[in-house]
Amino acid sequence: MPTSAIEDYALIGDLRTAALVDRDGSIDWLCLPDFDSAACFAALLHDERAGRWRLGPRRGGPATRRRYRGDSLVLESEWDTPEGVVRVVDCMPPGRAAPAVVRVVEGISGRVPVRTDLCLRFDYGHIRPWVTREDGDLRAVAGPDAVWLHTPVGTHAGPNTTTWADFTVEAGQRVPFVLTHQRSHLPAPEPTDGLRAVSDTERFWTSWMTACDYDGEWAAEVRRALVILKALTYAPTGGIVAAATTSLPERLGGTRNWDYRYCWLRDATFTLQALLGTGFVAEAWAWREWLLRAVAGDPAELRIMYDLDGSRRVPEQTLDWLDGHHGSAPVLIGNAAADQHQLDTWGEVLESLHLARETGLAPSESAWNLQRALLEHLEGHWNQPDNSLWEVRGDRRHFVHSKVMAWAGFDRGVRAVRDLGLPGDVRRWAALRDQVHAEVCERGYDSERNTFTQFYGSRGVDAALLLLPRTGFLPWSDPRMRGTVDAVSRELGEDGLVRRYANEADDNVDGLPGGESAFLACSFWLADALHGTGRADQARELFERLLSLRNDVGLLSEEFDVRAGRQLGNTPQAFSAVGLVNTARYLSGSPIATLAGGE
Repeated sequence: MPTSAIEDYALIGDLRTAALVDRDGSIDWLCLPDFDSAACFAALLHDERAGRWRLGPRRGGPATRRRYRGDSLVLESEWDTPEGVVRVVDCMPPGRAAPAVVRVVEGISGRVPVRTDLCLRFDYGHIRPWVTREDGDLRAVAGPDAVWLHTPVGTHAGPNTTTWADFTVEAGQRVPFVLTHQRSHLPAPEPTDGLRAVSDTERFWTSWMTACDYDGEWAAEVRRALVILKALTYAPTGGIVAAATTSLPERLGGTRNWDYRYCWLRDATFTLQALLGTGFVAEAWAWREWLLRAVAGDPAELRIMYDLDGSRRVPEQTLDWLDGHHGSAPVLIGNAAADQHQLDTWGEVLESLHLARETGLAPSESAWNLQRALLEHLEGHWNQPDNSLWEVRGDRRHFVHSKVMAWAGFDRGVRAVRDLGLPGDVRRWAALRDQVHAEVCERGYDSERNTFTQFYGSRGVDAALLLLPRTGFLPWSDPRMRGTVDAVSRELGEDGLVRRYANEADDNVDGLPGGESAFLACSFWLADALHGTGRADQARELFERLLSLRNDVGLLSEEFDVRAGRQLGNTPQAFSAVGLVNTARYLSGSPIATLAGGE
């Protein structure tokens, strides 16, 4: 069983897929050719028998230090050894027809013995490939997939179809390795110059970052989060996956292990805020266009998540041959939550399209036609119970956040007609907006405790309640909001961070055993809420603490276990990166709440 923690991994990627690189130089996760393809390295969820590629000093051990080059996704890992210093440079060049992992061993000083161990296992560690050699390159084939390894180093066949090599690098030497994916029925991919590929990759990221116009506090941290967000973008369609991984547990040994390699509508508004607020208009436009294509069709069939290309079916299945990360089974691919009813999704889409229109993206007649169709559906369904934005797998309920997002949907329709002159039944929408508002304030607010509740009649709270002022539902100055912020901090707090909801309370609202750890996106929301309710010093203190939870190369997963002091959940998490960007902007004076509909 591997001993590496989630925070031990760094990310490389090519805007189609991504790999996770351990501190010891082992790539333990890689899906080819796309984010949601089957993994050929899956040691992250089992052990080395499920596939990995280690490259580093022969004596092994974690890198002495590692970093990304500037604002790029070119990773450098360095080892100080008794024989000298050696560096491994890892990257995945964007824009290639055949995805490739490029690894270059560089001698910095002395003469360092180096070893590479390559264990390819297709279909998430299930299939051993047929390995041959063609024109000096290694070729591994299994069904539709083929991977080619090109290197000047002489490699040897090991047991169980593994490949290894021992060699020595001296100061000034650079030894490249290029692993390229190709469909097995196609000819060998064109050779890649590994050294040039590293330079081209660094140049790509440096050029991309020139669009960033953020000049507030924590600029370096914001730029790194934006690079991660870009790395989670699927360039062919503009969709942004929630994370690069599946089944990393929310609690070690627990069963809350979900596949996050899909695109959630829940994240759309926050992502647009982050992109538009930092100058990345092209990425925001591509995300909006993906959104329009994905949700097109019958508004009643709106899904909470979609595949990279906008496909609606992501059936869930268990990979029972994998033990899970640190024994946390099951390992799942696909996500059954895609079939859930989440009322807030309609509001999120309406909010996103309104935000795009208000902040300068080219207006779209089809976008307004879609909004009107979504509003018509919302009119007849806003009063139904749902599964909430947290995809609880228990009974449907009247979740307060879901109702507030229905309110936001009607509100954005009203504003589009009144402020922009677009056609629509503003009187009906305004009446529905007011009806939803009154119902939430009556049925979703506990006057004895001075807090909004998780759902109608609940005694619990939900971290999503922190978002009410960001939709414009109530101002931060409303005493009910200060009471709600205090209740969330008190009842969901863990050493200053917050969980999404109290799973063990309220008859186990999500229907699953066990709890979860502090949710990082929600903790960023708490920093926003503290700032909004006049506690700026506490907000900055919390934000600085959240920054300190990033790993050594600036990555955040989904959750953080405050007792064990480690990251948990799928990684790197787009929701966490977006939270970092938006909170940095808010605490630096940018009007994030105004973009979302008012203070």
